[in-house]
Amino acid sequence: MTASASVTPLATFDRVESRVRSYSRSFPEMFNRAQGATLYDIAGNAYTDFLAGCSSLNYGHNDPDLKAALIDYVASDGIAHGLDMFTSAKKRFLDRFERFILKPRGLDHRVQFTGPTGANAVEAALKLARKVTGRDNVISFTNGFHGVTLGALAATGNGKHRGGASTPLSGVTRAAFDGYYGPDINTADLLDSQLSDPSSGIDAPAAIIVETVQGEGGLNAASPEWLRQIQDIARRHGALFIIDDIQAGCGRTGGFFSFDGMGLSPDIITMAKSLSGMGLPLAVALIKPQYDIWKPAEHNGTFRGNNHAFVTAAAALEKFWADDGFAGKVAEKADYLARRLEAIADDYGLRVKGRGMMLGIETGSGEQASAICKRCFENGLIIETSGSFDEVVKVLAPLTITKAELAAGLDVLEAAFGSVAGSHRAAAE
Repeated sequence: MTASASVTPLATFDRVESRVRSYSRSFPEMFNRAQGATLYDIAGNAYTDFLAGCSSLNYGHNDPDLKAALIDYVASDGIAHGLDMFTSAKKRFLDRFERFILKPRGLDHRVQFTGPTGANAVEAALKLARKVTGRDNVISFTNGFHGVTLGALAATGNGKHRGGASTPLSGVTRAAFDGYYGPDINTADLLDSQLSDPSSGIDAPAAIIVETVQGEGGLNAASPEWLRQIQDIARRHGALFIIDDIQAGCGRTGGFFSFDGMGLSPDIITMAKSLSGMGLPLAVALIKPQYDIWKPAEHNGTFRGNNHAFVTAAAALEKFWADDGFAGKVAEKADYLARRLEAIADDYGLRVKGRGMMLGIETGSGEQASAICKRCFENGLIIETSGSFDEVVKVLAPLTITKAELAAGLDVLEAAFGSVAGSHRAAAE
């Protein structure tokens, strides 16, 4: 055997790619194709995907209708890159978004196409809130995650990511998320008291930004009552109310928006991840018209006009959101997922967290959660952790996963808990 023949397929990544890579460390195989809720490695082994591009693939891998729409568009020499020029692909997306998403919810928000990532949308939202109000301070919450570019990172709570900045992160005041001090303390009341006290040391905020379910923060789910109170606080204190729906939106936690049915009317909504429907980069800030005070090109980005993403996003809206059928099917799967996870958690005295198809089990330690995920991978299931200490095993299966696939994946997860958590319990006894 020659020296070159003995080199593993992963050697290129070790030799060339930056050490900053992360998911590949948890799943050290090379994948080359995917369909629906299944990934395949180069040896042909199948893995059920409970990560789904960190909720960027809510409609699964390579949905046939979205794929066909994209192939047809490319084959017809459709515009690929258009900056923010008018294109037929953009018009189709905007028409469908207005028809299927905005109008049914009584929303008239303007759609700002930012750079291609969720962090770009957050940066635009914070920048606009400061421009509108003339204030600098932003209120964000414990365990919140909004991105790792410097403005979004300042609003992010995660210590590991904040440490990567190697520079002071300013302009943000941290408030306690719903339930942070336990069920008996209303953290919204605490925030209101601080903002109402001119000597609290907290400057009047330009915005309050919040996730309804904290995906990276450990699947902490805010109650509708608490969220409505936070919105009222923002209004009363002259701040814009921003909901970061980047991971929890596009059906992941119920309706298209994670706050559907909660009686909320955010001033700005940030979206990305599954908005394109097929994993293509697309991010937006949805802005109430009275706050859309940008001057032309005052905030821009070279890749804010990804027409391929417009094509698949429009196709996704037509296929999944033209009526309530898809949301109903997702709700059924969410109920099943909750029952299965509750049964596993009950066996080990653990707790289920999250909402909708964004659920997980808090294991008690990052070491145990990591061991469970590793065991799952060894048995053909891709699943990851979240939380301050990576202590939550988080299920982000595609919303289109079949009931049989979901059940089979949960069987693997249940067995992993039995192997890892069961042995830990036995050792403790």
